[in-house]
Amino acid sequence: MDIKLQFLGAAQNVTGSRYLLKANGKNLLIDCGLYQERQFKHRNWDPLPIAASEIDAVLLTHAHLDHCGLLPKLYKEGFRGPVYCTSATADIASIVMLDSARIQEEDIKFKKKRHARQNRKSPHPLVPLYEIEDAEGCAEMLYRADYHKPLNIGEGLDITFFDSGHILGSSAIRVKITQGSESRTVLFSGDLGRWDVPILQNPEPIDQADYVLCESTYGDRDHSPVVDVKKQLCDVINDTRKRGGNIIIPSFAIERSQELLYYLNELIDEGCLPQMMIYLDSPMAVKVTDVFKKHPYLFDEEMVGHLQDGTSPFDLDGLSLVRTANQSKAINEVRGTTIIIAGSGMCTGGRIKHHLAHNISQPENTILFVGYQAVGTLGRIILEGEKEVRILGENYPVEAQVAKINGFSAHAGRDELTRWLKNLKQAPRHLFVVHGEENVAHSFADYITNELGWDVSVPEYEEIRELS
Repeated sequence: MDIKLQFLGAAQNVTGSRYLLKANGKNLLIDCGLYQERQFKHRNWDPLPIAASEIDAVLLTHAHLDHCGLLPKLYKEGFRGPVYCTSATADIASIVMLDSARIQEEDIKFKKKRHARQNRKSPHPLVPLYEIEDAEGCAEMLYRADYHKPLNIGEGLDITFFDSGHILGSSAIRVKITQGSESRTVLFSGDLGRWDVPILQNPEPIDQADYVLCESTYGDRDHSPVVDVKKQLCDVINDTRKRGGNIIIPSFAIERSQELLYYLNELIDEGCLPQMMIYLDSPMAVKVTDVFKKHPYLFDEEMVGHLQDGTSPFDLDGLSLVRTANQSKAINEVRGTTIIIAGSGMCTGGRIKHHLAHNISQPENTILFVGYQAVGTLGRIILEGEKEVRILGENYPVEAQVAKINGFSAHAGRDELTRWLKNLKQAPRHLFVVHGEENVAHSFADYITNELGWDVSVPEYEEIRELS
């Protein structure tokens, strides 16, 4: 078998998911994500090992920025092949890519004005990675595939999507490569979700693969039970209310924001929280919430029940869906405790930076993290206890309370990752552990080696492996 696999991202780090699979004369890119860790952001500008025009197709596992956020750059550089993904992923990825392009264009304008005001010169050209027209062009190439239905994308190349339970429309993708009388299957986990969490169905079992790439974001730990998550959320909000402060929640626009609304809806309904002013201050999260309403067939039984009895968390009393910049600014004039859910989830851009600047130096407020914070991001820096942080070009003392609820993660913990892998009826030829910080990925690799006795490795950035 002549199959080559190159690891171009999320190799001993979390973001920038991107894998180049060469087989049967085709070049397939599985995911094309944006690097978000500060120390790796320069890789977003690096050229691919082959020309973008030579890539025949992209297989997209899901619509998070670190999996789809470099697609417009690929388009800008000449890629015109199809991008295969599920229907919900296509809907959300279009929103995510356009939002990313808009933010990049706005950030460049803001930075130019700031440099002019401060009489500074940038050592690098102040241009966006890609522009809105690139995101729009790329969105037109999204090809909607169905779960479970094998799709032929070239001679001896078939792909199948399976629900990974991570975000709406997310998938694990299995590629079947046939050469003569032999075939091999390569399974890309994408990001794996959790069992028995709100809104989405559980990750699907997959019983066969010769080679597996498995994420390991939380491969060295397990998550708190869901019931603990609700209690922690209630406690943090009520403690902040007693101080008369605001709760600022950096949140991913996709899944995390909707899950927060789900829990807040239940806590208010159960009497654990009073009716409160809740702001979803993210145009992208608002648009994604609309996408959720289009795909109820992907919901679990409990969520379907909420829709049927008229208690949808998307229609929560006291909830304001903030769309415009002026509406966002007006939140700062509101008196009384408010819950502000804003993007981005790692505080790398978007409206959350403005809310942090306005709230982080007041001790009555709480900055509440409910998702993974990659090394080097502003969110991670705040979470690790820095006394002063730089936001929008200015330094701010961190006086607000900082809290984190781990069980909110949409990523499977170690036991859940292992549970998913154990669905394979026999050990794969090799397991590649990806999409995790270096020490975490190695910890999970060692765990699987000891627990299951499999052949496991943690690939390095740009490493090339031949799959026999």
